[in-house]
Amino acid sequence: MIIAMPVNNERAFAHIGETKGCTNHDHDIIHELSRRLDALWRYDQYIVNANGLSEVEEFWIKVKAQEQRNIQTLKTLLAQQILENSL
Repeated sequence: MIIAMPVNNERAFAHIGETKGCTNHDHDIIHELSRRLDALWRYDQYIVNANGLSEVEEFWIKVKAQEQRNIQTLKTLLAQQILENSL
């Protein structure tokens, strides 16, 4: 059975998404930077949680360094987008 949506509901949602604050690729950069910054602070605790197991500590230290490089790359990309007035 198909139930038609009332006209009022169609009007209520007709314009969602028309206004965008930035391009999709700029939003992606910002979102990914935020996600990675949220994760970065955890690595210090993971290193401590390794309890002196050198292989585990080395893994988390390596992952943390990679993440710091990824974050710096995202910051650079974001700065370029701002300078190019893309945002």
